[in-house]
Amino acid sequence: MNIIDVIQKRREITKYQDKPIVKEELEKLLNAGYLAPTGNNLPSRELILVTKRETLQHLSQSTPFVPWLRDAQAAIIITGRPDISKYWLQDASIASGFIWLTAVDLNIGAAFGAVYHADDAAESKNREDFVRDALAIPSDRRIIAILGFGYPEEEPPAKELPPRESIINYDQFNI
Repeated sequence: MNIIDVIQKRREITKYQDKPIVKEELEKLLNAGYLAPTGNNLPSRELILVTKRETLQHLSQSTPFVPWLRDAQAAIIITGRPDISKYWLQDASIASGFIWLTAVDLNIGAAFGAVYHADDAAESKNREDFVRDALAIPSDRRIIAILGFGYPEEEPPAKELPPRESIINYDQFNI
């Protein structure tokens, strides 16, 4: 599939088949995050692969918005390193996108669960501490997101996008 086809096919998939993901495909997902660009090429993001059913069940309680983790076959937790780069959040976010698009290319369903909460420091701390405790993540890492994966049980339709002209501008911002 070419990259534009992958981008157009991307959906948030939260219903998964009860079928393990092939190890080689999980490694491809990890490699996509590893190969994602970072500011100044600094190693400011780290990835944790989780495939243990009990851990996925536990992580499904990290925020009210990730109940689908209970049925996921795997998850990748993306952490950021503020001590390494001031671009840690952007770097981790780019890695998330690369991983998600790779999942689409492999016909693996993916869903994004935000852990880091920019508008609510207390909520972000609660979510991050929950995941940190579950996975023994050092305190100097920020926990950005959990991506859940599984072979899709169903293919949801495309969401309606806002008009293209309300998003894209040429040469200057148009009001």
